[in-house]
Amino acid sequence: MNNFQILYTKIIKQNLLKKFGYKSSYQVPKIEKIVISTALGLRAEKSSILNKEIEDLRTISGQHPIHTKAKKSISEFGIKKGSIVGLLVTLRREKMYAFLEKLIKLYLPRIRDFKGLSFKHFDKNANFNLGISDKTIFPELDYINLTKSGYTVTIVTRSNSLHENYFLLKEFGFPFNNSP
Repeated sequence: MNNFQILYTKIIKQNLLKKFGYKSSYQVPKIEKIVISTALGLRAEKSSILNKEIEDLRTISGQHPIHTKAKKSISEFGIKKGSIVGLLVTLRREKMYAFLEKLIKLYLPRIRDFKGLSFKHFDKNANFNLGISDKTIFPELDYINLTKSGYTVTIVTRSNSLHENYFLLKEFGFPFNNSP
């Protein structure tokens, strides 16, 4: 078991159970998956850039990404239906908790002029979305050959309540700069 997985099962779950007064431990909010995605657009046509992005995403996440394809043609952007426009990785269980631990303890503190995460990053389904434009925060990547695309990290939870998910992520140690 990962450190964050043990932290959730032994401490965080109990804290949330007491704070919100759930009748069952199955009602406690839980992180179900973490989705890391990147948009490549027309740069995906070059196999060298596509292969580099695949390798970078594989290095960061620990598993092979899948291709996202255009659903329809957009002539203004030169995109044809079925062409590769991005990459996507879905992390669950042990890999999810390992990435979450690295995100909180290693990646976020390396962001230049970091002042904390905003409560406004929650979407209407109470999932947390984080955009990372600077790839130099990932020490696993080769700094010389970095591409210009960034990553979107989406943390999908079981609960649809913003406040419950905020406190769940706060218990994990997310550095929020404001409260709900």
